[in-house]
Amino acid sequence: MLAYLHIPFCDSKCHYCAFNSYTNQNALKQTYMKSITKQLAFTLEKFQLKPAEITSLFIGGGTPSTIHASWYAPFFEMLSPYFSADVEITSEANPHSASKAWLQEMKSLGLNRLSFGVQSFNEKKLHFLGRNHSPKHAQEAITQAYELGISNISLDLIYGTAFDTLSLLNEDLQRAKHLPINHLSAYALTLEEDTPFYTQKNVTNRSEKLAKKFVREIIDAGFPQYEISNFGTYQSKHNKGYWEQQDYLGIGAGAVGFFKNKRFYPSKNIETYIQNPLFAEVEDLSFEDLHVEMIFLGLRSIIGIALEHFSPKEQERVMLLLKEKKLTCKENRVYNNDYFLSDEIALFITQ
Repeated sequence: MLAYLHIPFCDSKCHYCAFNSYTNQNALKQTYMKSITKQLAFTLEKFQLKPAEITSLFIGGGTPSTIHASWYAPFFEMLSPYFSADVEITSEANPHSASKAWLQEMKSLGLNRLSFGVQSFNEKKLHFLGRNHSPKHAQEAITQAYELGISNISLDLIYGTAFDTLSLLNEDLQRAKHLPINHLSAYALTLEEDTPFYTQKNVTNRSEKLAKKFVREIIDAGFPQYEISNFGTYQSKHNKGYWEQQDYLGIGAGAVGFFKNKRFYPSKNIETYIQNPLFAEVEDLSFEDLHVEMIFLGLRSIIGIALEHFSPKEQERVMLLLKEKKLTCKENRVYNNDYFLSDEIALFITQ
């Protein structure tokens, strides 16, 4: 069982961001943090969780580091009896707001992994993306976290922007490599509706050749790939849990929960959520829904798919892809050889 907590507050909105996050609701922060404990208490009772059942907590956003660390304490106090002995507790953080005091207090609550939204070490590219930190901020925050004893650290990079050349991306990678990290996430820039980038021209570089070269450079730099966008000598339990279709709690405005073949969607709007944090829309997932999802998730990661899970018709297509060396089969489990083709392969198998 996993747990996800969504923090929908940001100091500023990046030009590409379509996540459920707001820059004009700071006055609601403290009330919101009280509401998440109400939802958590209700959810723990509803799902009847057992002690030590939660193997991972991920705090995402928005920007979790814009919330005072002390305001997380009641949430941690309520959830901690359900943490397994080796629980992974991750928080996303912005280098600009992840102060030494914030890092220290979060570590005292149990935080043992950080994911820094760096995106680039190039000043002009950061400005283009609408980021509010500098390359120096990023380097200092990551080094500081490591010196405080947080050894599992990840950083995000964005590629596929109009700024990108192989030289610029390699410079980002080299600066990342020389920081005390053991995980790296690399995301291609996508244009999402209702973002400043969506209506602009010439903001992306869609070169597949550049993307593939950059991914190869990441792997060669010592970060093994274990999913389309994730690389590292450390593999996140939380990430892998999603791809294995484990159940997960979804706490907060805009979070999503998954339990016993149902999805739960709390209100996205912060004020609506605060008014009734116990409300969630429920989606019943059919066997077919879960089956197709299993194939898509298995092919985008090292999780793979057991051969027995494919229908006879799907197995025929799998055998064809094995012949064409698009897939590999080891011990009756099928794995994808090219994550860039994962969606196309999944569609071919399931259509």
